[in-house]
Amino acid sequence: MTNHSNPSVQCSVNSCAYHSGPDQTCTLQQIKVGCCQNNVCDCKETKCASFKLGTHGTSCT
Repeated sequence: MTNHSNPSVQCSVNSCAYHSGPDQTCTLQQIKVGCCQNNVCDCKETKCASFKLGTHGTSCT
């Protein structure tokens, strides 16, 4: 993990520990995308498996 924002990974989830504040990016060098269902046919059936709850708040912007 690094403390520098990664402009290649955009993020609007303020509550994530890796959220980089005002520039709406992630501080991880890479993320892992996971499935919520066995058969993925919609983006709602995926998730950021790299998410970690942080202290930035509790909302998406």
